[in-house]
Amino acid sequence: MTKEFQASTVSELNSVCQYLRQLSETEKIILFSGEMGAGKTTLIKEFCLHLGVSDEVSSPTFSLVNEYQSEVGPVYHFDLYRIRSEEELYDIGYEDYFFSGYLCLVEWPEMAVSLIPNKHISVAIKAWNNRRKIIITE
Repeated sequence: MTKEFQASTVSELNSVCQYLRQLSETEKIILFSGEMGAGKTTLIKEFCLHLGVSDEVSSPTFSLVNEYQSEVGPVYHFDLYRIRSEEELYDIGYEDYFFSGYLCLVEWPEMAVSLIPNKHISVAIKAWNNRRKIIITE
């Protein structure tokens, strides 16, 4: 199933986050793709607010993964942009995160396609003229 959103205002972004929260009750891996600057981290920050995360949410570009506490348990936020090989994910024990049963939010999943579980939600963000189209596929 695919659902599209136009998200240029906070209320439109809230609708996206509410929908993702519903989906995340059953699917724990959410992949965020889009060009640099499309708004992946911005959407993740807003989504984390909807999950009750009180920690500062920032892109884990250099650490690969950040952990936040939320109303639904731990939330793991990955940024795979800078990985050079899938071995780096093995080194951090990615399986412990992906198969933990807790929410994993993954930016730049195309950097590790073969390691992504088959069951996941895909969020594609396309930006143009200060507008964003967000396409969510289950």
